[in-house]
Amino acid sequence: MPSDTFPPTLAAAHARIAAVRPADYARSRNAIDGAVTRLSPYTAHGFVTLPEVLAGVAEKHRLDVQHKFVFELGWREFFQHVWQQQGAGILRSIHGGPLPESAYARELPADIREARTGVPVIDQAVRTLYATGYLHNHARMWLASYVVHLRKVHWRAGADWLYGHLLDGDLASNHLSWQWVAGTGSSKPYLFNAENVARYAPPEWHSPRSVIDTSYEALDVIARNGKPVLTKPLAEGVTEPALLAKPPADLGFTAPDAAAVEGRDVWLVHPWMLGALPADLAADTVVVAIAVADVHRKWPWSPARWAFVGQRMAELTPHRWFGEAGAMAAALRGARSVQTVADAHIQPQLNTLAKSRPATRLFAPVDRPCTSFSQWWTRTTRDAKHLHDLPGLVDLGVASAGPLFDQATDSPSEESSTHDNNPNRPGDRRPRWHRP
Repeated sequence: MPSDTFPPTLAAAHARIAAVRPADYARSRNAIDGAVTRLSPYTAHGFVTLPEVLAGVAEKHRLDVQHKFVFELGWREFFQHVWQQQGAGILRSIHGGPLPESAYARELPADIREARTGVPVIDQAVRTLYATGYLHNHARMWLASYVVHLRKVHWRAGADWLYGHLLDGDLASNHLSWQWVAGTGSSKPYLFNAENVARYAPPEWHSPRSVIDTSYEALDVIARNGKPVLTKPLAEGVTEPALLAKPPADLGFTAPDAAAVEGRDVWLVHPWMLGALPADLAADTVVVAIAVADVHRKWPWSPARWAFVGQRMAELTPHRWFGEAGAMAAALRGARSVQTVADAHIQPQLNTLAKSRPATRLFAPVDRPCTSFSQWWTRTTRDAKHLHDLPGLVDLGVASAGPLFDQATDSPSEESSTHDNNPNRPGDRRPRWHRP
């Protein structure tokens, strides 16, 4: 079953949008118990689009293009931009890190998987991940940094493992952020220490007298030394949920059924587009939800993620198929037309099944490859002086009136900023994962 924290419904997604407080988010987003939105499972799986999120928040709060909340929304599309430019290259180290590739193990150790490292911040992060399918941005950074720089495990092993257990798992956001932490996608490794944890996490996460209770200078030396930092694992931990290459039987998926679509117009729903059905669908269109075996053999999911996706699909249609792309293509051959929405996670398979409409975007497309978020942000917002200039809001038909277009009043004050935003302090550079 999915976590009670994330009911797989449109109502739950809209309730989270209504609850966003941009000023609180800007001030406290670094803290584990801060005012982050926890919208990412819903945006990752297309329950709501980024333009819908921003329009919903801006109905109640005055924002401008440079507001921190808008800035953070950009990170998801920036990662998609990099994926579009590099393709499968995001699954390989973009450049060398602090150590040669051969210095890192290719398997994630059992004590990390089972939350028994004896380092409270790491064990709490893993327990939280398994219990909820979600981790705060800071917790993801801490976990990745420990895995790569202290335990000398290759970032790809950690990224693949985390992706499978996250409800909001997105290959671009997840794997590129692990590369940022590893130093293969950034100029230096991301490091953290016990003081940083104590500042931003609840007491049960604090890790005094552990391997991370040291200076950033010492941690930098460790990151550049090929020897893993080991501790005595705890005797007991938690059981890692199995990662499944097919949906559990109780979710009601069937083999592709040609008879259900013969001679009909078909709308394909896939796991990354679980929002409301398009308004322009004809009344007699057959809606078919698909989970393609080719994809999930390579990228298996936790039972919680399967339930999150499968239960939403059951709300949308009684026709839910699981099978190979070839079998689906054969079943759809007799349909009058087949349409869907594009998504990079499944696009090679969709190309054989349907005509894809472009995915909804909030920001202007940037054709030239960008090597940094700041470069992409400058280019994508160059012609957007006001919020209603953003292409995604234009496409929604949002008019230039009301609080949406007033001068921002929710921006954080200078005194609310933290040293985590200082790029010159070791260990305090902040990637964005699936936030907000």
